[in-house]
Amino acid sequence: METYKIYFAGQFQTTDRELIVKSPFTGKELARTFVAGPKELNHAIEGALDVEQQMAHLPSYARYEALMFIASKIRENKEKFAHIIASEAAKPYRYAMGEVLRAIQTFTVAAEEAKRLPKEYISLDWTQPGSGKEGLVKYFPIGLVAGISPFNFPLNLAVHKIAPAIAAGNPIILKPSRHTPLSTLELAKIIDQTDLPKGAVSILPTDREVGNQLVTDERIKMLSFTGSPVVGWKMKQIAPPKKRVLLELGGNAGVIVSKTADLDLALNKIIVGAYAYSGQVCIHTQRIFVHKDIFDTFISELIERTKNLKKGDPTNPDTEISAMIEEKEAQRVEQWVNEAVDQGAKVLFGGQRNFTFFQPTVLTGTKKDMKVWALEVFGPVVLVEPFETFEQAVEMINDSEYGLQAGVFTESFKEMSYAFNNIVAGGVIINDVSTFRVDHMPYGGVKNSGFGREGLKYSIREQMEPRLLVVPNYPTMD
Repeated sequence: METYKIYFAGQFQTTDRELIVKSPFTGKELARTFVAGPKELNHAIEGALDVEQQMAHLPSYARYEALMFIASKIRENKEKFAHIIASEAAKPYRYAMGEVLRAIQTFTVAAEEAKRLPKEYISLDWTQPGSGKEGLVKYFPIGLVAGISPFNFPLNLAVHKIAPAIAAGNPIILKPSRHTPLSTLELAKIIDQTDLPKGAVSILPTDREVGNQLVTDERIKMLSFTGSPVVGWKMKQIAPPKKRVLLELGGNAGVIVSKTADLDLALNKIIVGAYAYSGQVCIHTQRIFVHKDIFDTFISELIERTKNLKKGDPTNPDTEISAMIEEKEAQRVEQWVNEAVDQGAKVLFGGQRNFTFFQPTVLTGTKKDMKVWALEVFGPVVLVEPFETFEQAVEMINDSEYGLQAGVFTESFKEMSYAFNNIVAGGVIINDVSTFRVDHMPYGGVKNSGFGREGLKYSIREQMEPRLLVVPNYPTMD
């Protein structure tokens, strides 16, 4: 069994608390690592603060070279990273490899953005007091950043904390999920080979109590958290008032299928959006609203395609759906589905659990007060309901405490425009599912789905502070 040391203050070290990482699919032990306690976290904070100014003054080319080096080394080892993710997260290998390729892209885009950090010139002579003066706004690193990343994208969502921090010139301490720390600790081996100051990046699995210090410690200037709304909003509540907080939370994303839609395209996209990684994606396609004229055809085709999904070992390249992260999560999904059935919903396919595996499930006859509609299922469950008018479908999408992303399948420009102007969400995706994301786009939600935006350019700006320089407007010298 391989041992992964944790990484802090520029060193790989052990602690007196072992953490055994198990396969969610087999239940067998994969590797061991270690849990950081208060001593290790404080060492990481002190090490980061020691290099804070050094990071802030790194020239753009040095940040670019470090980020591109990391991207190239991940590419060289992409099969290894994909196998680690598939094993520790039970993510089917095809999706694990997709995540690795996205992580490469995330570091690459961050490297490019490091060469064009935000700044702007301002003319000040709009009023008499500003006559003869001009301004320059330059953005400076905010300081030490704490990142907390979840299990479902154990590499790329961690990279969405680390890469913009490096690009902006901030040191960062990352807390990965204790379910899936191996891919980020493998990443630490690459980061350690760069010319970044030792202490610029620390990767520490911790328990929740120690992790709370990342939220409450005033030496840390910003918290970037991806996870559940309940935990995220609590963190924002207990964080010091001067600490910047970026929250990328969950949702119960909806998709509309208009009667003008290309039905085959919609079904191909929806089957992936619904069941990729067993629905354990915050923009998982959960609520599907289909025009009544095509509802029966859609349901029939969806069930047939759901039946044909290849189930099994996540490390097998042919597998399309595998285990959930742990049995208690599969049990929760089972409970929600059974509760919906008791309240009048109908299971059209699936609904059964075996240990950590929950069948891909299609429900109908659901109501907005059922958990499978109102909350984030975070499992391989979709509900499909008919609508009569496009405006009604948009109302159904908006009838939610969440607003992360929504998908709309239509060939009508009028419907596209109406959807964009009336769906209350961070993103509206036309002729694709809510699950669509590329890593340089602004990403985040409204309502209970988050606070602030990720996406490299946007994350970098979140991690910087503007400073204004006012100077005389000197005449041009001949």
